[in-house]
Amino acid sequence: MADSSFDIVSKLDRQEVDNAVNQAAKEVSQRYDFRGTDASVTLSGEQIVMTANADERVRAVLDVLQTKLLRRGLSLKSIEVGEPVQSGKTVRLVADLKEGISSEQAKKISKIIRDEGPKGVKAQIQGDELRVSSKKRDDLQAVIALLKSEDLEVALQFVNYR
Repeated sequence: MADSSFDIVSKLDRQEVDNAVNQAAKEVSQRYDFRGTDASVTLSGEQIVMTANADERVRAVLDVLQTKLLRRGLSLKSIEVGEPVQSGKTVRLVADLKEGISSEQAKKISKIIRDEGPKGVKAQIQGDELRVSSKKRDDLQAVIALLKSEDLEVALQFVNYR
């Protein structure tokens, strides 16, 4: 019998991100506490840009955005939020979208699988994803449970389970 395997990836559903940003923008434009603050949230390429006229207002916009992302099933680990920057009368906050597993993180995940996972499970780094293979499907499910219980700084998805 051939080995069973699955891939560990870190990808974002662009449509869900777009929907979350649109919902956040709509809520920010309609909420009473954002009236007169020039608050906005937009998606531009690989960044989500939030603006308002005060530091605490732009952080409130970030909170609305994070709520919308979570409701759409997106992990907050997939965005990297910078510091608010004052420019003139507006404060700007940029959140970068993170996709893919860096080689450093892939090595860390591979080490966790090697050290704490079941025997006979192999992890191979393939670009920005990992392929985990084993003779037993139960071992693969144990690896998935192990990685879900770990606190990693990257959002993981498990795909191509066969």
